[in-house]
Amino acid sequence: MDINCVIVDSADPDRLAAFWSELLDRPVVGRSGPYVWLERRNGLGVGFQRADGPKAAKNRLHLDLESEDPAAEQARVEELGGRRLTEYDPGGFLVMADPEGNEFCIIPRGPFELDDEGRADYLR
Repeated sequence: MDINCVIVDSADPDRLAAFWSELLDRPVVGRSGPYVWLERRNGLGVGFQRADGPKAAKNRLHLDLESEDPAAEQARVEELGGRRLTEYDPGGFLVMADPEGNEFCIIPRGPFELDDEGRADYLR
């Protein structure tokens, strides 16, 4: 098996797709039923599905987005309507949330160090 798509539940899939479209530089390419789709790349689709009710707890699955400059990407995420989740700062990862609260990390492109507890050091 292969992963075909990452689907994100959303109260407003059009709004959330617009945020992720800008962030990932993947245009919105379609709508079908309760789904809004971004352009498929490297075989992976990204979709947003209308779902009732707000996000209620910490994600059990999240995306790690890599960047040459995580701090610059943090600023861009915030300009697009996302926010930094400072409660995760002790782990050393740059953890962000999209406009509906879905968590994701911005990590540096290439290797970075982790200590024995799994804490990162790239934010220093």
